[in-house]
Amino acid sequence: MKDIFLLDLDDTLFDFRRGEREQILDTLAHFGVSPTPRMAERFHEINDGLWKGLERGEVTRERLLTLRFDMLFAEFDLTGDAALLQRHYFEGMSQRAYLLDGAKDFLAVLGMRGRRYAVTNGSAFVQSRRLAAAGIDKDFDAVFVSEAVGCNKPSSAYADYVKNHIPGFDAARAVWVGDSLTSDRGCALAMGVDFILFRPMGRPAGYDGFFAQYYREVLALIDAM
Repeated sequence: MKDIFLLDLDDTLFDFRRGEREQILDTLAHFGVSPTPRMAERFHEINDGLWKGLERGEVTRERLLTLRFDMLFAEFDLTGDAALLQRHYFEGMSQRAYLLDGAKDFLAVLGMRGRRYAVTNGSAFVQSRRLAAAGIDKDFDAVFVSEAVGCNKPSSAYADYVKNHIPGFDAARAVWVGDSLTSDRGCALAMGVDFILFRPMGRPAGYDGFFAQYYREVLALIDAM
């Protein structure tokens, strides 16, 4: 029986893409840039690529936060202070707490079955405020933000930290739910726990592990484990 639930936040519980798109457009406009949908799309691609680089140890978190703006501005021949844009972006993202449809009910069901833990590579500043803004900050027994932990998913150091800070941790009773085949599945493998890939947009090509597009499917998979 599974009663230890390890839950990613962005694109697993939160609609990160929506928040990111709205906030980058707002940030650019705030600093006098006339934003376009293409700018928002490129920011997402740049940002996603840099976070994957962080997972591989190719870039530091501190550099990533401003580099994404430097890269965007260079591509569109714009000028601006990346540090100022970063601060405005973070402030706005901390309040764009859009839960995916059914996320709150999903958390409630898991809460009746056992303990819930948030496992995220996001910023401690942003994630703590988004959890509170969404009204789910009290739904977790603990929140493991990589920035606060001091190491990133999917490192073995992060996996060990989470495992060692869950009282009575038992891998057989735990399941990890997340949207990333790198950071989330990597940590699940390092911890020796079952992993469910959650992606509302559909199963990625070549992946044949546990998969769900809807929270009800996640619950059904957990029931069968």
